[in-house]
Amino acid sequence: MDGPDPGTAAGHRMPPDIFKLREMYRTLNKSCFILGASGETGKVLLQEVLKSRLFSKVTLIGRRKLTFESAMYEDVIQELVDFEKLDDHASAFQGHDVGFCCLGTTRGKAGVEGFIRVDHDYVLKSAQLSKAGGCTHFLLQSSKGADAKSSMLYPKIKGQVEAAIEELNFYRYSIFRPGVLMCDREESRPMEWMARKVLAPIAYMFPTAISIPVTVVAKAMLNNVVLPSEKKAELFHNKDVHELGHLGETKEK
Repeated sequence: MDGPDPGTAAGHRMPPDIFKLREMYRTLNKSCFILGASGETGKVLLQEVLKSRLFSKVTLIGRRKLTFESAMYEDVIQELVDFEKLDDHASAFQGHDVGFCCLGTTRGKAGVEGFIRVDHDYVLKSAQLSKAGGCTHFLLQSSKGADAKSSMLYPKIKGQVEAAIEELNFYRYSIFRPGVLMCDREESRPMEWMARKVLAPIAYMFPTAISIPVTVVAKAMLNNVVLPSEKKAELFHNKDVHELGHLGETKEK
């Protein structure tokens, strides 16, 4: 699996004109799906996807229907699935060009077996079905330190699912390994809350070192879609995600 080459814009030796690339992409009539749209990164990603108008069709795949108040969401399609029986919902994964996966839970919330089932089994099965359904570009939100050979459960599972999806041989596969996600979660995760409080001063002094705002992760994933790449598999570490997520911020759309 390749990481970005040295240079600017997380692998591009010259700063790309992200605005021209977005305009070109809009003419391609592409469609996408988002897994994990109820999570912190997924919520922001959905907002960015809709604001960007890059896709002619946007589909959310999840276990429950989400409610939205803004008219911005009125054309969003929602496919409800039972993740324990995903083969019965293969049609939900058909006909999408791009797949964003922000699906995940924690050991504290779901237990060991639940964590493995969600972060490995559900994610991998979704990738398999989307590949079979015609998806050509799969983008996975993983985590800093993911390592299939780790002795610790969290990075091990994250690394294992990264590798398993790579074996599916998508036309393009992009992995994002952000650091500690800086956000105000709706659900209670005491350890993450404590980590964010401790890391806030460090993040201020060294913004790309160990943490990252969820908005930057979402924008990085979206920018990655329009940027051309010769690599089938791309790996973006926390610093790379920062760089990619900040492309185009000095110019209005």
